[in-house]
Amino acid sequence: MAVNSIIEPKETGRLETGAHSIWWEYHGSGKREVICLLNGLAMHTGAWYGFLPLLLDEYDVILYDFPGQGQSSKEDIPYYIPDMARLLVEIMDLNSVTRVHLVGISYGGFVAMDFARLFQDRLRTLTLSGILLSHERLFEMYQEISLRFYRGTKEEFEIYTFYMYEKIFGESFVTKLAPEQLGEMRKRFYDRYVDDRHCLIRLTEAQNPFFEGIEQYMSDYRAVQTPTLLLAGEQDRAIPLWQQKKLLDIFPRSRWKTIPESGHVVYLERPDLFFPMVKRFMRARDVQF
Repeated sequence: MAVNSIIEPKETGRLETGAHSIWWEYHGSGKREVICLLNGLAMHTGAWYGFLPLLLDEYDVILYDFPGQGQSSKEDIPYYIPDMARLLVEIMDLNSVTRVHLVGISYGGFVAMDFARLFQDRLRTLTLSGILLSHERLFEMYQEISLRFYRGTKEEFEIYTFYMYEKIFGESFVTKLAPEQLGEMRKRFYDRYVDDRHCLIRLTEAQNPFFEGIEQYMSDYRAVQTPTLLLAGEQDRAIPLWQQKKLLDIFPRSRWKTIPESGHVVYLERPDLFFPMVKRFMRARDVQF
C-alpha cells in the first residue's frame, strides 16, 4: 500500500501554452537525478503523493497534469499526445533538468513512447507499464465502449465506474479491498469527471492520431536506444500481456518483467514490487540489472 505522508513540492508552476494551462510540480532537492511519473488517463498529480516517499530517498520527481486532468485547464478542444510529450520538455527546461528517467503508466505510456521517439537525447531510462504500440481490435473495442459511456447520461457514466474497476484491477487486489473502499474510489472518479466528461473524451480521442501514426513513425520507435523496462501485471485484462509483450520487438534495448498478483494498475496494486524494481533499473541504467 501507499506510504502515508504529507508531500510538499519544492516548486510548482503553470506552463501557459496558449491552448492550455498546465500544472506541474517538482519534488526533491534539485540536486539529484530526476524521475518523471506520467499519469494514467484518469489520474492527477496528487494520485502519486502516497508513493513519492518510495522514490524521494534517492531521486527528485517531476509530476504534471495533462490537459483535462487535475489542476491543468480543461478546454473542450482536441488534445494531442506528442504535444503532451513536448510539455515535459518545457517543464524540464524551466527546472534546468537535462535528462529524466521516464515512467509511463497506462495512458502515460503513450506519452512516454512519443517522448522517446521525439526527445531520446533527454532520456536516461524508460519504463512502460500497461501499454501497447500495435493495432489491436480488442483494444479498439475497449476504447469505443468507454467513449459511449463518456458521451452518455450521468446514470450511464455511473454504471461505467463499475465496469472500469472490474476491468483494470487484478483479482488479488480487489479481494483485499473492503467493499466501502471500492465504493469510495468509484465515487471520487464519478465526482471528478461527471461534469467534465469532455476531458475523458478528448484524452481518449487523442489516441486515434497516435495509432494512425504507428506505421509512419515505427522506424523512429525502433531507433530508441534508451534502456527500456516493460513492467506488466500478470492479471492485466485491460491490455493483455500478449499485446504488451510486442513492445519487446520494437524497443531494441528492452527487458520484460511481470508483477504477480496485479492487474492493469501495477504501481497501485503492488508498490512493494513495482517501485523497488524500477529503482534498481534506474540505478543500473541497463536492462541487465
